[in-house]
Amino acid sequence: MSSHSAVWITRRDPAEVESALLTSRAEGGALAGLRVAVKDNVDVAGLPTTAGCPEFAYQPCADAPVVAGLRSAGAVVVGKTNLDQFATGLVGTRSPYGAVPDSRRPEYVSGGSSSGSAVAVALGEADIAIGTDTAGSGRIPAAFQGLVGIKPTYGVLSTQGIVPACESYDCPTIFARDLDTANRAMAAMAGGAPHRSWPADVRLAAPEHPVVAVPDELPELDASWRSAFQDAVQHLEAAGAQIVTVQIAPFLAAAKLLYDGALVSERYAAVGEFIDAHPDAAVDPTVGGIITAARDIPAHRLIRDRGELERLRAVAMAQLDGADALLVPTAPNHPRIDEVAADPVGVNSRLGTYTNFCNLFDMCAVAVPFGMAGDAQFGVSVLARTFEDAVAFDIAAMITGDDVPQDIWPTGPAGSLELVVFGAHLRGGVLVHQLTDLGARWAGELTTAPRYRMTAMQTTPPKPAIVRVPDDVAGTAILGHRWLLSPAALGTFLTALPAPMQLGKVEFDDGTWRTAFGCDGYAAAAGKDISSFGSWPAAIAAGALS
Repeated sequence: MSSHSAVWITRRDPAEVESALLTSRAEGGALAGLRVAVKDNVDVAGLPTTAGCPEFAYQPCADAPVVAGLRSAGAVVVGKTNLDQFATGLVGTRSPYGAVPDSRRPEYVSGGSSSGSAVAVALGEADIAIGTDTAGSGRIPAAFQGLVGIKPTYGVLSTQGIVPACESYDCPTIFARDLDTANRAMAAMAGGAPHRSWPADVRLAAPEHPVVAVPDELPELDASWRSAFQDAVQHLEAAGAQIVTVQIAPFLAAAKLLYDGALVSERYAAVGEFIDAHPDAAVDPTVGGIITAARDIPAHRLIRDRGELERLRAVAMAQLDGADALLVPTAPNHPRIDEVAADPVGVNSRLGTYTNFCNLFDMCAVAVPFGMAGDAQFGVSVLARTFEDAVAFDIAAMITGDDVPQDIWPTGPAGSLELVVFGAHLRGGVLVHQLTDLGARWAGELTTAPRYRMTAMQTTPPKPAIVRVPDDVAGTAILGHRWLLSPAALGTFLTALPAPMQLGKVEFDDGTWRTAFGCDGYAAAAGKDISSFGSWPAAIAAGALS
């Protein structure tokens, strides 16, 4: 029997999957032809949901919204994957369906609880996979399997159709081999009804030179893992980030509250009554012990610990003042399966050192691979504040060296607005900071329809005036840059816009009309016509403004 036979709990018939893939490729879509594995605490219509417990199984009649989103974009479900039972664990061994081993070194754990999902992608049996994350279940397996794992801000993806673990902190996640695929999958998943609305002033990009905090100490890491993390820090710094050090103590103190405090009572609220009512069910002893021990936690302890969590969060977030994100090693080590068997609670607890606090503090995270630590695959996580998912994504791309997509997934659900600029606000222009300081995201070049003229106004600094000409007047096509902004950012920018500049609709060569810079005709006529250069930078390069 294969050492990876425990990856799947339920698989669809291969011929059925292949037929669906052929149809998907023919019909197209952002995820056309991609195979998706689904963690078996997430509903897929027609396939049982077990949450890692056979007796718990039920047959859902509808896809969870995150599954439906992937399918609507063309992805094809291959099957349901194994997990640490009831999504309780970071190791991938707590399942009556068998322990899921590491994809490269079968004597080592795969990471959990989304063990089967990550290994399915690592083995090439799926292209993307849905996981869930409460304490790190969408990040620890990503690190061990050399994958990208995106854990969004809590509530921006629907948790409908997902068996809860700790309902206040559960997040659907995605695994993929690269950031681009993960981004496309997240965009599809984010189409479902979220629990929370995005704020109007959300940042949609990281600064060009972000400030990234790193821990002042690295508990639980040996010399090779410390060296691997330091390499990642130096790589990020060389890519343009400014590195600062913060005290990690309040983050680590909060991490212990998830299991060692009263917050664990949410796990009993999720499935505890089922366990009590089914004493003969195949419940993993460690999982059962954790959940049933939470049965009698008094309410006053839960209230106290939530108060302590808020206190620690305030202290920790104050540590991050002035920083755009926090960089941490995703895991402190990679344990063997026999080490987990000998100390199932202790080893699991240590694995959550740098992941447990993330959801408790309402942060988002992107886990990415970064080389090796000895013989183990090594990974780091970029953590950012609530709703700053785009910031985390951009900084993660600085680590991996990937080209960042122009339209990343948060720009959709955040309700971004676009603005096309032609002059000093072009990317690299002298006034571009007025956009980037508001968290605007550069989203590529556009060219107007050939119905416009551009003149250089004698302002300080000089500005272009773009005006539409009548049908009987010769016009030209003008190059512009497209930016995406939050609604509040665009409002702030418009309020500060000096006369005679205006925002209005401009026609582009693809037939679309978009919000862009313009100018009143009287002011434009007073400037020097530079239309023949086709763009503001070309006019500057030719010395046409002097």
